[in-house]
Amino acid sequence: MKKVILSLICLAIIICFSTIVIIKNNDKQDDLTTIKVAEVAHTIFYAPQYVAISQGYFADEGINIELTLTPGADKVMAAVLSNDVQIGFSGSEATIYVYQSGEKDYVKTFAGLTARDGTFLVSREKYDNFTLDDLKGKYVIGGRAGGMPEMTFEWALREAGIDPKNDLTIDTSVAFAAMEGAFIGGTGDFVTLFEPNALSVEKAGFGHVVAYIGELGGEVPYTVYHARGSYIEQNPDIIKSFSNAVQKGLDFVANNDSETIAKSIVEFFPDTSINDLTLLVERYKNGNAWKTDISITKDEWNHIQEIMIASGELKQMAPYDDLIYTTNFK
Repeated sequence: MKKVILSLICLAIIICFSTIVIIKNNDKQDDLTTIKVAEVAHTIFYAPQYVAISQGYFADEGINIELTLTPGADKVMAAVLSNDVQIGFSGSEATIYVYQSGEKDYVKTFAGLTARDGTFLVSREKYDNFTLDDLKGKYVIGGRAGGMPEMTFEWALREAGIDPKNDLTIDTSVAFAAMEGAFIGGTGDFVTLFEPNALSVEKAGFGHVVAYIGELGGEVPYTVYHARGSYIEQNPDIIKSFSNAVQKGLDFVANNDSETIAKSIVEFFPDTSINDLTLLVERYKNGNAWKTDISITKDEWNHIQEIMIASGELKQMAPYDDLIYTTNFK
């Protein structure tokens, strides 16, 4: 009888302790400020962001992130401008388009995550010594016209002495989410894809990764966080805290090996094995895909606009001081 009573007392203590922990966790969750973020794509290219969430860096800063997949930088910008989300995460070219449209409460960039293009060029046939000259006369499924993936790809071609308009055919009509399926279905000789889509095509036996576009396009503020100027002005502490969390995510990927990073983000890619995830993280890590800190330099800002001008999507440079908000993170 004494043993039964003792067991019941122990059980009561365990239940009581567990209840206290749950209450404390719920209280902690209630203390967080929920920030809605529209992300332009769901890709391993954005590993530092997912690390910042999984490692609790946003929570440490008092923020609960509510991510919404919003394919296309134009769609992300529409979500920000309509106040459906507080923060957009997409290419910085989108802020320039809004600024030049005459929007009074235009959108400013306050933190960068990726340092270069995140797409890989996938070929239908195998090449042992691929060069961009192999694209001449070929049909390529590219990104959306005016989007950074397509403009960076065209920039890389021009730098290699290839005319993207006359030396090959680039199809920009295929929706971002349908590019992999269109290629698998038989359209095109090449396609530009983010990871894990490029590896998915490889593993299914439909193509081969032959180049990383990011290495060819140079450093730019490729994927960034932005918000309306009024929101930044009214919420400087949130912007600073958000930036701190992003920086911690960048520090994590810089200071850890690919397998550790993969294990940190696996919850965001449940259909990808740890081995494949590690391989893909390694691809981006070796390609210096991620920024070392969130700041955006004038040289990076000017280069992205050079790419836009070369693509015929921009007539004149947008001012750095107007569109880049600098916060003292850390």
